[in-house]
Amino acid sequence: MKAVQFSQTGGPDVLEIVDIVRPEPGAGQVRIRVAASAYNAADGGMRGGFLPIPVELPHVPGYDVSGHIDAVGAGVTDLAVDDTVIAFLPMERDGAAAEYVLAPADVVVAAPTSIPLADAAGLPSVALTAWQALFDDGRLESGQRVLIVGAGGVVGTYAVQLAKRGGIHVIATASPRSIDDVRAAGADQIIDHTAGDVLAALDGPVDVLLNLAPIEAELFETYVSAVVDGGAVVSTTAFMATPGDEARGVRAATVFVRRDRDRLAELVRLVDEGALTVEVTRRIRLDELPALHAEAAESGITGKVIVLP
Repeated sequence: MKAVQFSQTGGPDVLEIVDIVRPEPGAGQVRIRVAASAYNAADGGMRGGFLPIPVELPHVPGYDVSGHIDAVGAGVTDLAVDDTVIAFLPMERDGAAAEYVLAPADVVVAAPTSIPLADAAGLPSVALTAWQALFDDGRLESGQRVLIVGAGGVVGTYAVQLAKRGGIHVIATASPRSIDDVRAAGADQIIDHTAGDVLAALDGPVDVLLNLAPIEAELFETYVSAVVDGGAVVSTTAFMATPGDEARGVRAATVFVRRDRDRLAELVRLVDEGALTVEVTRRIRLDELPALHAEAAESGITGKVIVLP
């Protein structure tokens, strides 16, 4: 089968288009015929060797997948051949930038039926990140307020949608390029962080500060003053420390997405109910993935890109 693979860490040039043996599912596994995988920034981090995830080399990237179950291993009783599914795959194992991929059965859920199957690959890890940051680590409750810094990205627009659905008052920072997307997601107040002081533009304190952007550490520290006593600062930027304020009981939490089959199934239900929008900004072929990695390393990627085998 065709796959994208790297045998050593390094720049985008370590990625190769290869023919490898189609894997056979073991006990507790299913094999998925890939409809699409999704590109995430962590794919570049693992390829570059600076994200501390112990991948086995050679490695196939792409830990978000949608597709059809093609074969079922021993002991799998709740999934069947031809089921349409999505999954957030174990990041340390071979991923879905290929024609087929193995998945533990306990990370696989039925795919949304209201959107194209390929587009559903854009949902798993980013939507889970948003949910976990807001409600598991942030512990937000209905009636509270959140400031989402960097809401214009993929995780940010999911976070805005999920917070609004949860009865949260959402204040979001965005650049002029993404303000319309953040507004469409439902933010109550949008602050253009390129136009002035974010803190001065706030209409009151917040219960949780959620940072999704690679901001300067000193600026991040100043934003903590916007959080009420006993509140929380949550961040997905694992490469930098998340500040809190122990004297005021403001706790700090850094989010690294966790697999959660039940929560992923709930997110699928929200998509099919029309309560959560899955946006795909670009679709590329498998043989274009090395060039996408190079683009990401050079200038960054805007929006969600899915990869069609």
